Amino acid sequence: MSTTLEPTAPPQSTSSAHENASKRRRRKKSFKHGAVIALLSAWTLFALAPIVWIFMMSLKTPEDIISNPPKFFFLPTLANYAEVLSGPEFLSPFLNSLIVTIGALVLTLFIGLPTAYALARFKFKGGESIAFGILSLRFAPELLIILPLYLIYQKSNLNDTYLGLILAYQLVTLPMLVWMLRSFIEDLPRELEEAVAVDGGTRWTAFRHVLLRLIAPGLGASLMLSFIWAWNSYTLPLVLSGRDTQVITTGIQQYISFQSIDWGPMAAATIISLIPGILFALLSLRWVVDGLTAGTVKG
Repeated sequence: MSTTLEPTAPPQSTSSAHENASKRRRRKKSFKHGAVIALLSAWTLFALAPIVWIFMMSLKTPEDIISNPPKFFFLPTLANYAEVLSGPEFLSPFLNSLIVTIGALVLTLFIGLPTAYALARFKFKGGESIAFGILSLRFAPELLIILPLYLIYQKSNLNDTYLGLILAYQLVTLPMLVWMLRSFIEDLPRELEEAVAVDGGTRWTAFRHVLLRLIAPGLGASLMLSFIWAWNSYTLPLVLSGRDTQVITTGIQQYISFQSIDWGPMAAATIISLIPGILFALLSLRWVVDGLTAGTVKG
């Protein structure tokens, strides 16, 4: 005579406790998720509030700008933008900024790319000292080096010239590009270049056809950050530029006079000066994301 055993159901009290624990974990997870979203939203509002306020000022009349209490609802006008874009006070510094920034990036790329490759691929005496020396250019505050740099520029007639500013901007752009690209190149396996050499290719062939394509994300990210730093540089052009080479960061100060401040045109000029950086960031956004996240996950 055989007997069958019926499966015993778990006690109801144990199942209920498990459900309650699961609900508590979900509520705790939802609370953390909501708190993170709230903090990020608050930080975004805090970071964007000055830009939004300047943008609103650029669309206001002088009476609306100085009204007390401040006006959040007003009839917008483009008069400030028309005034800024119709005069040389803004266009000349804007053009100078484009010339100097693009020139600085080209020179940085011309010097920094082979420098980063040499530091990553060749081991020679003093290599680390050279790399540290390049990085140390970013250690010193600009105010510390601006006085001797000004004296050197006066002796060599580089003051108030495009070339002088382009050379000075290398203190800002070159260290970051060299160190970022060096780390990207070091992460690439040497077997890639050895495979090209086996097929009869030279080191230049391997660099041009293989390495350059693989470091493109890092190169895009480096150029993007270099553009922003060079475009927003203030201390160097304040001392080293002159009437003919005044850039946008110092040119906006022309709207501040002894007797008054033209808030509307100055706000419009500020908004327009943001456009090149935003366009450059949008065009290189894919490269920037890939470049900044490269190396964080390794299979």
